[in-house]
Amino acid sequence: MDSRKDYRAPLSQQPLTIEKPTDLTAIGGTITVEINEKKVVVPLGTTILDACKMAGISIPTLCHHEDLCIAGVCRICVVEVEGMRTLQASCAFPITAPIKIKTSTSMVRKARRHIIDLMLSEHYGECYSCVRNGNCELQTLAKEYGVDNYTFGHVEKPRYEVDRSSYSVIRDMSKCILCKRCVRTCIDLQEVGVLESIGRGDATHISTFLEKPLSDVICINCGQCINRCPTAALRANDPSDEIWRAIDDPKKHVVIQTAPSPRAAICEEFGMEAGTSLTQELNTALKRIGFDKVFDTNFTADLTIIEEGTELVIRLYKALVGKDASVSLPQFTSCSPGWVKYLEHYYPEYLDNLSSAKSPQQMFGSLIKTFYAEKNGVDPADIVSVALMPCSAKKFECNRPEMVDSGYKDVDYGLTTREMAKMIKEAGINLPEMPKSHFDNPFGEASGAGLIFGATGGVMEAAIRTIVEFITGAKAEDVFANANVLDVRGFEGIKYMEIPLGDTFGPVPGLISHLVPNWDWLKGATLKVAVAHGTANAKKVMDDIKAGGKFSECHFIEFMACPGGCLGGGGQPIPTTPEIREKRAKAIYAEDESLELRKSHENPNVIKLYEEFLTEGPCSHLSHKLLHTHYLKRGKYII
Repeated sequence: MDSRKDYRAPLSQQPLTIEKPTDLTAIGGTITVEINEKKVVVPLGTTILDACKMAGISIPTLCHHEDLCIAGVCRICVVEVEGMRTLQASCAFPITAPIKIKTSTSMVRKARRHIIDLMLSEHYGECYSCVRNGNCELQTLAKEYGVDNYTFGHVEKPRYEVDRSSYSVIRDMSKCILCKRCVRTCIDLQEVGVLESIGRGDATHISTFLEKPLSDVICINCGQCINRCPTAALRANDPSDEIWRAIDDPKKHVVIQTAPSPRAAICEEFGMEAGTSLTQELNTALKRIGFDKVFDTNFTADLTIIEEGTELVIRLYKALVGKDASVSLPQFTSCSPGWVKYLEHYYPEYLDNLSSAKSPQQMFGSLIKTFYAEKNGVDPADIVSVALMPCSAKKFECNRPEMVDSGYKDVDYGLTTREMAKMIKEAGINLPEMPKSHFDNPFGEASGAGLIFGATGGVMEAAIRTIVEFITGAKAEDVFANANVLDVRGFEGIKYMEIPLGDTFGPVPGLISHLVPNWDWLKGATLKVAVAHGTANAKKVMDDIKAGGKFSECHFIEFMACPGGCLGGGGQPIPTTPEIREKRAKAIYAEDESLELRKSHENPNVIKLYEEFLTEGPCSHLSHKLLHTHYLKRGKYII
């Protein structure tokens, strides 16, 4: 029997079971406890840690994380419980009876100090040169508890070789404190299972299957383990030194595209409250750093909606009118490289369901070294294309061997939000104080639809705004209040929506009129869509599809590898919690509502791109060459 079965999800997500009629936890009972001589009323089953939070009492933690199941392995959160011989881990102690708790006694303080000393005795590395210096939970606790010497000695040589095999994630297990957050993230939160605790006693360590490097196992590069690691045992593969060299080279034309999620989160790296968007301040800072042009990834997010939406129309037309049984439905989104890699590893038989449209990052890369280079008289060989993304998997994506349709490597470097903040600080710039400036043309204007790609459900909402207008001829604002498709928003793991298309249609827009003659074939149809974020939820949807369940009847499904979507990506500021993700989402939606242009197909620069460059329209020969992924070997992606 799996001993972890009751701990594979946070308590709030576990099914509620009543084993006895007297189980007051299940029927909402409360109880009064005494914490540091202060009485607190809490629901039965509340952990001591959560009870202390309710009472405004701070308890240090390391293995505990709001996104993860209970572990109780680090013991830094110990407290005294009257009548118990030993100290208790507050994160794993459910309150089921009246108890008296003390959180700051001499015994508690000394125990916590000893635990920190023991961790430091096994922790290799120099803090000043560490990527997590100033944002390391172990370092913070050492300072808080007055650690100024190594009581139990110190490791002078690394115990493990640093694993640099991955484009996305670097593992330095000599800095690991065995909190097992990464293990629970990979197994429970994402249900990928790359990392596991191996060995016993002093030989215990976190590793991969057969101690293989990350590049040789089924890691999807999502970086969620990085976001929850309290130290620098896991970090992103940082290319900033190479980017600095390119900026300093007068022969190189260095451009950068910035995605919406980093712009809604980078404020946190400068001490600001989560949810403050610094889009235009960031534009100015990037110019001062030395980037020749600063572009908006939302432009190609708009382009993605046109290409991906057209692909969906083509699939539906072939299936419903042409009765082509070979058409794969539902169509899956392809914006999230972590999700794409998850599908390749776990459900390769469904790769044909994946949209062939590249992600906005990679579409941008192709256009920069073709359309932009030609328009501006720049040799594409001299262009260095950088992408600021919330995602560590984007580093892997830009290095995929098929991403060279421009004739060059389409995107040269992927930068995370954390790495970009480091570069800005290195240049002596305080981002919040920067004056505002606009993006550069021809990729400077984008819609709010492209902007909301950053939140889970955003791709679907952007697509619905366009598809509804394309088919019905009605304005999205008349179908959905203020064009906000609320049914696909929010942080529920899986969302489902049905959209009746009715019997009244408009004309086929000129952009795709050569692909379908009219919309009569959709009379009375209902468009069925779904949204899933986090690969654990993606697994539920995929298993349902395999079983012929409700989601197998969908026409279009958005998948994002990271909890919360891109705004919870593996390259975002640390910490990342449910509350912080919600604030980032509010920033993105607020910026969308402030814009006049909120639909991808109304972006004038996207329309101009089709008129001047992609003249045969979406999903045409040139469009497929530059903006879609080429299938290799019987239509399957390279793994």
